[in-house]
Amino acid sequence: MPKTTLPFFARVTITLLGLILLTVILWYSREILVPLAFAALLATLLNPVLNALERMKIPRLLAISLTVLLAILIVFGLAYFIAVQFSQFSEALPQFKAKLLSLVADFQAWLESRFRISTAKQVAYLRQGTSNLLQNSGALLSTTFGLVTGLVVLITLIPVYVFLLLLYRNLLVYFILQVFSNYNTHKVSTILDEIKKVIQSYIFGLLIEAAIVAALNSIALLLLGIDYAILLGVLGAVLNMIPYLGGLVAIALPVLIAMATKESLFYPLAVIGAYMFIQFIDNNILVPKVVASKVRINALISILAVLVGGALWGIAGMFLSIPLVAILKIIFDRIAPLKPWGMLLGDDIPDAALLHASSQTDSGIIILDKAPEE
Repeated sequence: MPKTTLPFFARVTITLLGLILLTVILWYSREILVPLAFAALLATLLNPVLNALERMKIPRLLAISLTVLLAILIVFGLAYFIAVQFSQFSEALPQFKAKLLSLVADFQAWLESRFRISTAKQVAYLRQGTSNLLQNSGALLSTTFGLVTGLVVLITLIPVYVFLLLLYRNLLVYFILQVFSNYNTHKVSTILDEIKKVIQSYIFGLLIEAAIVAALNSIALLLLGIDYAILLGVLGAVLNMIPYLGGLVAIALPVLIAMATKESLFYPLAVIGAYMFIQFIDNNILVPKVVASKVRINALISILAVLVGGALWGIAGMFLSIPLVAILKIIFDRIAPLKPWGMLLGDDIPDAALLHASSQTDSGIIILDKAPEE
């Protein structure tokens, strides 16, 4: 029986419909999938700890419980540290508010002298904006309540999911192998093993990067004499874990504090310069050597993935986007029909000779031992 091939427009239509359906599922299932995705990443990261405890002849349930408890203690220890630092910051809020109001007054005077916008007009614009904000306050409160509720659910569910994923990890792996038993079982096992190594390498590298960036931020702010340097340094490192967008917010916070607590403009500018230097070190040394050594995703796909992840799942989607794309690349690279998509996600750029040779073949792809001479 001859093999039939669908026309190109039919294949494109089916692909687009599949992507639309997948987007709808990801959007409406985000409350279920987000904590499950975080739990899967954490379970993969904690797997070596569990293996070490099991090699010490500790019973399986007790080993899993100790592993999850260790992760909870580390997270709560970091949260306690930030809370203690933030309590010191809250004591200075009245002074910070007064200084901020003084800066606003100076800014109003500058607008009036520079652009001839009277203070009365500025107050009218501000009142109009405040009125619009109050009109939307119901939606704002509802959104805030939803975020708080979602965070509580996330914190509650993730440890439970991690415990269950570690408990049934062998069952889940066996299930995947059986589902794809008609294909090359060895290839499926290799893909799973590589995904595990990439996730562990990425998250562990991310934690090392965050620790180094937190130290550099805190040292820079302490040398400049900026108040709450350790709190701002740690928060900046945490925000920096959100690819591309978190770094902007991380710079804005200490600049705002410097403007409110220092008289000279030298300090905000110095903070910007110090953070830009730290970002340079992070982007050119830490990320390539520590984080991205196993996650080879090109910058264009990374930015698009972060934006799409943020649109679908918010801040959690921004953080999860890079490891999920890395998993897709591993799968695409191991499946022949999907290899072009894996190449698209990666950062290996074919040279001009290969592109020219590929365009001259009927199949579109050839393998060259060396570049042809011009």
